[in-house]
Amino acid sequence: MVKNGSDGPETANEPRKSPKIQILRQYIRDFSFENIMAQKGVSDEVTPEISVQVSIDAKKRAGGSQYDVLCKYSVTSKNRGKKDETLFLLELEYCGLFQIENLPEQQLHPFLLIECPRLLFPFARRIVADITREGGFPPLSLELIDFAALYRQATKKGTDELAKSGS
Repeated sequence: MVKNGSDGPETANEPRKSPKIQILRQYIRDFSFENIMAQKGVSDEVTPEISVQVSIDAKKRAGGSQYDVLCKYSVTSKNRGKKDETLFLLELEYCGLFQIENLPEQQLHPFLLIECPRLLFPFARRIVADITREGGFPPLSLELIDFAALYRQATKKGTDELAKSGS
């Protein structure tokens, strides 16, 4: 018998199935853009400072092997030169529906929170650039996001919180 990398042995009658990943759908779940600069009529020289917050969530759908992956982007632009007044606020919830089969259970959680957001990111990035341009600002091209680092940060924080509550 040959081990297939999972918990059980591989037999001649049961070949190892390769993982199958498919994006079934992607969509904007929620979106908001406020051009505060236009509302207040700011006409002074502007020195923008951009802040980007990202959060990821994934949930299994009832039945089957489909998963919803939600990426939340919150972008704030402030005028550094004048009391940190806000220029614009953008909030985007971008979702993907994934069909995932034959992926070992121990790999599923990191895959959902690292690889799936990585596949969705170029589309969310394009939406942010288009909306900021249409909102009267230069197009904002979000820098690449290290979803693996975000995942490690979140799991470390969860482990730390678990350790605190256990003591």
